[in-house]
Amino acid sequence: MIAVATLTSIHTSPSKPAAAPVPRSTLDRLRLAGPTMVLVALVLLVALAEPNFLSMNALAVVSAQAVPILLLALGQMFVIIAGGIDLSVAALASLATVVLAVTIGQLGALAVVATLVALTLIGAITGLLIVFGQIPSFVVSLGALGFWGAVALVISGSTTIYISEGYNAIFWLSSWTFIGLPLAVWAGVVAVAAIYLGMKFSSRGNVFHLVGLGEKAAIMSGIRARQVRVAAFALSGFFAGAAGVVLSSQQQSAAPQLADSLLLPAIAAVLVGGCAITGGIGGAWRVLIGALIVTVLRVGGSVAGIDPSFQQIVYGGVVIVAVILTLDRSRLSIIK
Repeated sequence: MIAVATLTSIHTSPSKPAAAPVPRSTLDRLRLAGPTMVLVALVLLVALAEPNFLSMNALAVVSAQAVPILLLALGQMFVIIAGGIDLSVAALASLATVVLAVTIGQLGALAVVATLVALTLIGAITGLLIVFGQIPSFVVSLGALGFWGAVALVISGSTTIYISEGYNAIFWLSSWTFIGLPLAVWAGVVAVAAIYLGMKFSSRGNVFHLVGLGEKAAIMSGIRARQVRVAAFALSGFFAGAAGVVLSSQQQSAAPQLADSLLLPAIAAVLVGGCAITGGIGGAWRVLIGALIVTVLRVGGSVAGIDPSFQQIVYGGVVIVAVILTLDRSRLSIIK
């Protein structure tokens, strides 16, 4: 996979590989177990309100809706672990749906590859602007959000594009199932497993954590920190493209704002899963749990009869609480 290939392409010093940070205190262990406990509690609460929530059909719907959030969150995870943030991921996913829709009729399955490559390059450009322009990632990605959102509007003519010709190249992601779950769900699980294995067993897999924990120390250890940060944004672009492909498969359409509502849920998934906003701490399995929590809040809230207008309030509260719990205040001399 592109994600694993990118991980292994970043060189560190040939000396003893640094170990990934491990929890040493009871509080750290509670933070690791906390998201899973929250997920179980949420599922039980929703199941009490609506017992059919635990049926196979309901679980298939929940897992399918979790996939775009999971993919966006996986890309965001690399950036946050490396000490930055990418506010453009949802706009890039929307752009990906549009690029796919206008090319799939002529290119077929190759349109998927072209979309993923294009979005990866766009993410890399954002990373290059940040590391060589020495501009905060918040500012550059915020500008990228507006820029690429406008590009998607121009390409689509500010309208929804329905995919008919060439749809066979992507329909299987949402239509074919294995053990009752769409193949897109299994693709997401495979992505999580691949990232986990790449980070845990590759000698270069923890470079994102090391850069996020201390860029100067990482550079002194022989890590090419600039390349790592560019790679993080490239991976963010790649997974935004993948999320766009899944959305197009599920909706059989594309729109310049199709994924825009997923920005806050994706960030919430990363943080509520236990990844530290200060960088250096996090992993793919944590993001998977976070994505499931956010999706259960979205779907389960509707099933339980909660007004959808309160969802953004819930997400905002979830993000604030997650930041409070994961913030490493020892690394911040000033809070501003």
